[in-house]
Parts: sequence; structure tokens; C-alpha cells
Amino acid sequence: MSMTITEKILAGHSGRDKVTPGENVWVDVDILMTHDVTGPGTISIFKEEFGKEAKVWDRDKVVVIPDHYIFTEDQHAKRNVVFLRDFVKDQRIDNFYDVGTSDYKGVCHVALPEEGYTRPGEVLFGTDSHTCTAGAFGEFATGIGNTDAAFILGTGKLWVKVPQTMRFVFDGELPEYLMAKDLILRIIGDIGVDGASYAAMEFAGDAVHGLNIEERMTLCNMVIEAGGKNGVIAPDQTTIDFVKSRSEKNFTPVQNDPDARFALEKKFDVSKITPLVAKPHSPENVEAAENLSDVIVDRVYIGSCTGGKLTDFRAAARVLDGRKTAVDTFIVPATTDVARGLREYKLNGKTLLQIFEEAGCRIGNASCGACLGGPDDTFGRLNGQEICLSTTNRNFPGRMGSKKAQVYLASPLTAAATAITGKITDPRKYLA
Repeated sequence: MSMTITEKILAGHSGRDKVTPGENVWVDVDILMTHDVTGPGTISIFKEEFGKEAKVWDRDKVVVIPDHYIFTEDQHAKRNVVFLRDFVKDQRIDNFYDVGTSDYKGVCHVALPEEGYTRPGEVLFGTDSHTCTAGAFGEFATGIGNTDAAFILGTGKLWVKVPQTMRFVFDGELPEYLMAKDLILRIIGDIGVDGASYAAMEFAGDAVHGLNIEERMTLCNMVIEAGGKNGVIAPDQTTIDFVKSRSEKNFTPVQNDPDARFALEKKFDVSKITPLVAKPHSPENVEAAENLSDVIVDRVYIGSCTGGKLTDFRAAARVLDGRKTAVDTFIVPATTDVARGLREYKLNGKTLLQIFEEAGCRIGNASCGACLGGPDDTFGRLNGQEICLSTTNRNFPGRMGSKKAQVYLASPLTAAATAITGKITDPRKYLA
């Protein structure tokens, strides 16, 4: 009867005592999230299959967050947001964070926990591949397509194959020059972008449970870059304290059984990991930052669901404080809460925003920004043959705009160090 965290959650949400990897089960859904890029397609399929007058299964469990192509004059992008507005009005959905209003939040994957929608033991689906971010809260969270999401809108259920679990253990105390981005790049560099295909990737060990909740989100965020179905971290007091500070709803934390079986268990000693960079054009193309010092960059981008949280900016500010950037450096907070943190959190007597502005950085509105490219007027979008060092999660050709550009992925510490020199730079140079 032994089960992993992921198996237990899926068993509980399918009304079964036990499930095993490879089984298909009907799963009850706690939260469904969609946004401006995928929402219109999901809604169209829902209306086509369930009828134009059909109502969603539970309007309190549907969350709609425009965040991708919103600060733009592109009429097609604007139409997508209007489409969402019409739908939530018709369905009387209150969980709508509309751009241009005081309710606006920003990047869905960071907004969901901020607004209390991520809770241990629950099932969360979203029409975005990085929905797996929420596994940091000890829940089953994964991205789905428009058709599956439309089915959930009508029924509150989804047919799910139970994934096997691969466990990644990071032992030791995390050095000050490493961040969660380095840890997940180490994994992807080792197993490849298909190394965890349709697997639950569980993160454990002293180094993982020593991370704050935002860094845990970064780990789970990029499991999809290894082909994973979902990421998960066993909930502990850090998890519970955060969730209770954001949600008044009851939840039931789930842990592995003592004899739970894993398809793979891989251990790492964090003292032997150095700051890492993923070279173009794949997250698995990993190299030590110290070996790339001859790579000249045109710009640095610090933002997105992966690298635009307050923890990320605090790290970048540690390096940039009192220094000047040598190349265009973009600071794009993930949410309005994070943007507020830039104005309020202080380091050495200065706010983070002051540090970035004095360093010469360009500050954008809370959003996905250039992470998914977007219309030509998207803030920070790559428009030519730029070489960019970014804290985002993907570096495929055209991901941030131009297909001729080259994108390197790294932690906010490495990004900030690189911004100062104009070359890929190991952040240890500025943390000694």
C-alpha cells in the first residue's frame, strides 16, 4: 500500500485507497487556472462542447489571470483580454485579476500562491506548462491543453495517468553563491530535457528544505524543462506557514510513505555545484559560468515566473548595489506584490528599486514581459541578433522574440554579475 506524495494526492482525489504509476484515474479538480494566451481557446472549446449557455462546474474554483501579452497596442492581444472579460462576467467568476484595475496581479504562477490558491494535498491544473510551479506547496500541479481544460470547466474532473516519481536529493548547506536555478539546471544538465518524461520530480534534502518558498517554486517551475509531469516538495513548516498566511481554507498535507518506491533517486552534494548557465538553444546545454567568461552579451534580463520574485531581486541587488551595469539590463517583477517589494524592501539603507535604478537598469511593469516573446512592443523583447543572459526558463530559438537571438539561462546572481561586466560572469567574483 506504500505510495509517494503524488500517488497519494491522486488516489485521494479519485476516491481510491491506492493508485500505481501507469494507471488512469478520474481526478477531482480543486483549482483550474487559465490566462490570456490560452484562455480564449479553452473557453471556445467549452462553449462548443457543453453549449453556449453552459455554466462552469464551480465558479469559485476557476481562476483567470491575464499576464502574458497585456501591456501592448497589439489588437489581437487586446481582443484576448476582452474575450476573458466577457466570459468571467457571463459566468460570474470573481477570481479574475484584470489588467488596468486594482485587482491586477501579474504572472499567474506567482499570483496563484500570493492569492492563496496553492495548498498542500490539492490538485491544480492550468493551461500553461509552468503550472508545475505550484508543486512547491506539496500539491499535484501541472499544465494541460485547452481541450482538457475545457472538459474541467464543464465537469470538474480530468482523466489522468498516474506518473512514476523520480526523487532528487540535495545534501548539505547551500553556499551563498548558489540559487535554486543552479540546482534545477544541474538536474536538467545531467538527465536532459526528456530525462523525466511524464514523471513526478520530487525534490528533497537539507538544501531543498533550507530554501524559502519562492526558491522552491523555482525548482518546481522548471520540471517541465526536463519533460516532467509535475514537481513536488514535501510540505513542511515553511510551506504551512506561507499557505496559512494567504488562505483561510483547510488543507491536508501529504507525505511519502516510509517505504515509498521511486523510479530513480539521484543525490547531489551542493558544495560540489558551481554557478551554472544553460547555453543556446536548450536548457540541457549546461556549463559552469566560470567556463563562459569569453561570452559577450548584449543584454541581461531578470524577470519571469522563474526569476522575477522578490527573492530573485534581493539576490540580484546584492551584486548590483553600488555598481553600474555595462549592458542593457531589464528588471521585470513577476507581480504587483513583487513590484511593491522593490519599492519597500531595503538593502544597505536603499530600496531594491533605488539600487537597480542607480545601477542603470530598466524597470518594466509586472507581467510575463519578454519571457514568451510577444508583440513587438513587449518590454524587453529580443528583436534582432542579441545575445541575452536571462533568468527565464527556456532558451529555444525565438522564445524571447527574435529567432536569430541567443539566450543563456542563469540565476539572478549570475545575471547581475554578468550585467556588470558585459560578459557571462561567475557571481562568486562579487560575493567574496
